[in-house]
Amino acid sequence: MRIKVWDLPTRVFHWTLFLAVTAAILTGLQGGNWMPWHERAGLLILGLLVFRLIWGLLGSTYARFAQFFPTPRKILAYLRGYWHEEGHNPLGALSVFALLLVLLFQALSGLFSNDDIAFNGPLYDLVSKATSDGLSSLHRQGLWIILALVGLHILAVLFYKLVRGHDLIRPMITGWKPAPSDGSRAASARGGPLWALLLALLLSAAVVWIADGGLLPPPPPPLPASSLPSW
Repeated sequence: MRIKVWDLPTRVFHWTLFLAVTAAILTGLQGGNWMPWHERAGLLILGLLVFRLIWGLLGSTYARFAQFFPTPRKILAYLRGYWHEEGHNPLGALSVFALLLVLLFQALSGLFSNDDIAFNGPLYDLVSKATSDGLSSLHRQGLWIILALVGLHILAVLFYKLVRGHDLIRPMITGWKPAPSDGSRAASARGGPLWALLLALLLSAAVVWIADGGLLPPPPPPLPASSLPSW
């Protein structure tokens, strides 16, 4: 027996976010000519996060924030060994929300950042240089928080696999996991209608377009060659 835990949109989001964050970290560390790709990765991350926020309200059972929000009661029950539900456990949920919030700040701050050389974020012109410098500093420091959270996430997955014998990776690939062996009842994920998916995709694309300067006036055209000084 097995049950459906993770719907396809959640699984695609998870692995695409992993690749986008990896690309953003590598291109950001390289700098220089890689910064345009760093910006593209950041915009992709922002779009993914907006999608996940909407899908967390309208998606299927175990993708919804209300289902796995880590209340004190749930955390205490988990620590005492009384928590037996599907989806993210309460401690894992804390990690999920922390990572989503940090990545959201990282993506938003990058829109206004600069590298003091040749790169400015797509919304750099909307803030002062001092504000941009401050956000740039926080953006650089946020890298270490992200690395720490990702590292904890990977260690937790390995702990559950090697120590507790629970494979968390396969269900995030296939969507399915074995039904509980203790006889407890667990229902497969339900919900996540097509209209909700289309709405999430549409809104996330709109946010990315705005974040990329879609509402800003176009830059002035270059001066004709005849108007430039001859020297």
